[in-house]
Amino acid sequence: MDEKTKVERLQQYRRLCREQNRRATVQRRMVLEAVLDLDDHPTADQVYETVAGREPGIARTTVYRSLDELSRMGVISKASHQGSAVRYDARADHHHHLVCLRCDAVIDIDDERLDAVGAPDTSAFGFEVTDVRVQLRGLCRSCREPSRREESK
Repeated sequence: MDEKTKVERLQQYRRLCREQNRRATVQRRMVLEAVLDLDDHPTADQVYETVAGREPGIARTTVYRSLDELSRMGVISKASHQGSAVRYDARADHHHHLVCLRCDAVIDIDDERLDAVGAPDTSAFGFEVTDVRVQLRGLCRSCREPSRREESK
């Protein structure tokens, strides 16, 4: 992520804290900076390792709580899929994901056709859908390359 975008995202975080009457803590800011710097859908452990490298005294639980809080605030989003650790997405805007079933890579994809996928009527379940995001699962380019498959055998 370029520096200008990172600064804008940190400003957005401070603005949301004011609007939602939340404290803009140093720990949350450090966690957000790590997610923005990693920019590849990191796991909570990867975020912790990055933050701990910058601030050795930070507790793992502080990082995990901060990730959850930032997600609830809408500053970042959770990108998870079945059988894999939750990953955190620096992008909080509406978009979709390609998920590799072999290496667990998560790749952002923007496509108007996917945006047009609507939610089914869930009223019989008493459930109100507030967001629809499409997840396409398969194998990424690296996992499909023959030389990579041979090395993993």
